[in-house]
Amino acid sequence: MKKGTNTVVTDHNGQNKYSSTAFRIPFGAIAAVSGGISYYYYFFPSSNLVHLDQINEDSESKAALNPDKWIKFKLQDTARVSHNTQLFRFSFDPAAKLGLDVASCLLTRAPIGQDAEGQPKYVIRPYTPISDPDSKGYFDLLIKVYPEGKMSQHFASLKPGDVVEVKGPIEKLRYSPNMKKHIGMIAGGTGITPMLQVIEAILKNPDDKTQVSLIYGNVSPDDILLKQKLDILATSHPNLKVFYTVDNPSKNWRGGSGYISKDMVVKGLPGPSDDTLILVCGPPGMMKHLSGDKAKDRSQGELTGLLKDVGYTEQMVYKF
Repeated sequence: MKKGTNTVVTDHNGQNKYSSTAFRIPFGAIAAVSGGISYYYYFFPSSNLVHLDQINEDSESKAALNPDKWIKFKLQDTARVSHNTQLFRFSFDPAAKLGLDVASCLLTRAPIGQDAEGQPKYVIRPYTPISDPDSKGYFDLLIKVYPEGKMSQHFASLKPGDVVEVKGPIEKLRYSPNMKKHIGMIAGGTGITPMLQVIEAILKNPDDKTQVSLIYGNVSPDDILLKQKLDILATSHPNLKVFYTVDNPSKNWRGGSGYISKDMVVKGLPGPSDDTLILVCGPPGMMKHLSGDKAKDRSQGELTGLLKDVGYTEQMVYKF
């Protein structure tokens, strides 16, 4: 690994922007096992991300995000996680934290031309970082690239050194340790991202005794994102149980088969109780099947679907 130079540059707003060629994470080398379907994200050497000869003394107390202002973050590197999903690592001041609470997301925007008055038009999408909120100097986004997705296609076109405008955080569910005895989770596809944020907050806190049960649905075994990481966490933490189900199982598949069913929910999640919280995040069809989607104003909306049929109430379910 070659050590390089480091610079602090100032943008047109007078803000310090940090760049480094000191350490290069070999994303591509780490990204693939078993044909590219699993990802050794768990083993990233975060201490080697960046190095500065000088940093601001005030950086320790600063948050990189601003809820009222779009901030430009530089893409450090990318890695392919599956045939249609990529990991994007963005860097900032290595002495600062992102400023993200659990569970929160951030907003990203990209220009898509101009309006009739010549003003720039943007596409805006929310994403949940999968990196530890306490990490300094970087954050990671796991993004599924859709053929017609304006924002995901924009991300796919980025090269290291390019920037993305970000604003936030946007708080979703305010998590506090031991707020419930048992948290059940149902995720589909990239809906795993807010679940992982909550899971890691629980597991890294030795005083948090919350039991976590996750049902994770995907189209095929090759589509399961971060499976290696989830398996390692479940193996090393007895309070985390993970069950996978896929629509199109392979010949040697040992998990569940088919859409998430009533039987899977009853057997795999905690039963309805005041000490239970069920978190749900996935594509629209899955949400409709399990819980109903959010209301048009993006409030939680009415609880419908399979979870209501099993006996959960609106107070026991949170839709990301």
